[in-house]
Amino acid sequence: MEAGLAAVIRGWHAHVYFDDGSAGQAAVVVQAAADALPVQKGRLHRQPVGPHPRGSCQLAFAPTDFSQVIHWLVLHRDGLTVFVHPETGDELVDHRDRALWIGPSESLNLAMFGGRDAGH
Repeated sequence: MEAGLAAVIRGWHAHVYFDDGSAGQAAVVVQAAADALPVQKGRLHRQPVGPHPRGSCQLAFAPTDFSQVIHWLVLHRDGLTVFVHPETGDELVDHRDRALWIGPSESLNLAMFGGRDAGH
């Protein structure tokens, strides 16, 4: 069996991306998500943090809430890009190979995980 097949998803992260012109819009979307959904809202990072190419805010949620959260984000993201990835303990693979995009995909800084820079 391949190592990837044994992975267990312990949680999910959805990162709502924004720039200077859409920071207020993102704040509204993430607060509405926190009010409506079983998510933990992180801080609004106005600058790129970690592998993320621009400002973002993380919403963390349990695997059992995946369907509800993704459905809500698809309908209520207000045109913002949302990057979604599982938490299995293999950050490179989770961000590079197991990720979902709602809206246009963007290039991530995967070098921090020991991988090459590439958008997926």
